[in-house]
Amino acid sequence: MSQAPAAVYRDRDFNIFLASRFLSTVAMQIQSVAVGWQVYEIARTPLALGFVGLAQFVPMFLLTLPAGDVSDRFDQRKVLAASLFVEAVAGALLVVLTLLRLHQVLPFYLIMMLFGAARGFSGPASQSLLPFVVPPERLPKSIAWSSSAFQTAVIAGPAIGGFLYALGPLAAYAACTVCFVGAALGTAALGGRRLAREATANSAIARVIEGVRFVRHRPVVLGAISLDLFAVLLGGATALLPVYARDILHVGPIGLGLLRSAPAIGAAVVALSLGHRPLERQTGRKMFAAVAIFGLSTVVFGISTNFYLSIAALFVLGASDMVSVFIRSALIQFATPDAMRGRVSAVNMLFIGASNELGEFESGLTAAWFGTVPSVIIGGIGTLLIVAIWMKLFPPLRTVDRLADVAVA
Repeated sequence: MSQAPAAVYRDRDFNIFLASRFLSTVAMQIQSVAVGWQVYEIARTPLALGFVGLAQFVPMFLLTLPAGDVSDRFDQRKVLAASLFVEAVAGALLVVLTLLRLHQVLPFYLIMMLFGAARGFSGPASQSLLPFVVPPERLPKSIAWSSSAFQTAVIAGPAIGGFLYALGPLAAYAACTVCFVGAALGTAALGGRRLAREATANSAIARVIEGVRFVRHRPVVLGAISLDLFAVLLGGATALLPVYARDILHVGPIGLGLLRSAPAIGAAVVALSLGHRPLERQTGRKMFAAVAIFGLSTVVFGISTNFYLSIAALFVLGASDMVSVFIRSALIQFATPDAMRGRVSAVNMLFIGASNELGEFESGLTAAWFGTVPSVIIGGIGTLLIVAIWMKLFPPLRTVDRLADVAVA
């Protein structure tokens, strides 16, 4: 008998998990709006926005896989709480930077490197924690409700960030710091079930390799993770939103906040729907269709010079991305044994980090080469090509019917 949606969010630990994820995501979105606007205001080049993403990606790339092993060996709650506290420290440093009134971009990049290092640990710990907070039979709907909380935060965060930045960057960065601290305290208070860890390879390097090998030999997992990597790497237009807001649509920091919120509104609508009625059949084909719609929406946004059309394109972009995120997350969770969750989540987060933060650098770089609008259009077309190629490369992913079909024995 299926779990009623109401029962999913009556659980104390799941509620705390949702609240902590909401606060940390709001903080991240506020910080992203403030840093993006401030860096572009100082440097006045899209490439500077690309370096914001690169500064976060480098430490994430170096630390995420070892962090996955740490999450498998130690309590994910403590790892995540400590990581969130370091993210709060990064927010506090941005407050100090604002008070010093330095008109240089290098200090921002250094702080973003610290933030990226913290995210290198928080990502795998957060991704692998949910199955230990809720029982397996509640996992699909819990993923949907967790995604709803995340997307609600992604809606609220940029809008709040835009309004706070209109008051001054100090207000935005102070709010970030408070939210990160609240998320850290909430995570530290989590209970939840703990399972005995299985015996595994002795050395840390061997354990990391074991996790990578597991992903490489599971076509459904590898296909889902790599599809997200290349589709978002090419199709990610959000890094260039400050350019669109300031120079193309002329809507200012408040308009930037609304633009950043639009994809999340679309994603939240879909996530709430999935929370009540998760996808049940032909999930593989639906994921590929969703990524194709993501690419088309990116092209429409790229050519738009109308603020409302841009909002609509970003709304559809976010809605389609949420379908892909839900299916990919559920497939990975079902296909991964408990003893491997941290390491597999680390591989997943490494790919997500590459698609997001490295994608920001790619967007800034191509915008500097070809111009902002052509780079977004090229990226959207590239996403459509990736969908066609991945459908050929990963037939098991394309033919997945029910999510539970990939569950480990």
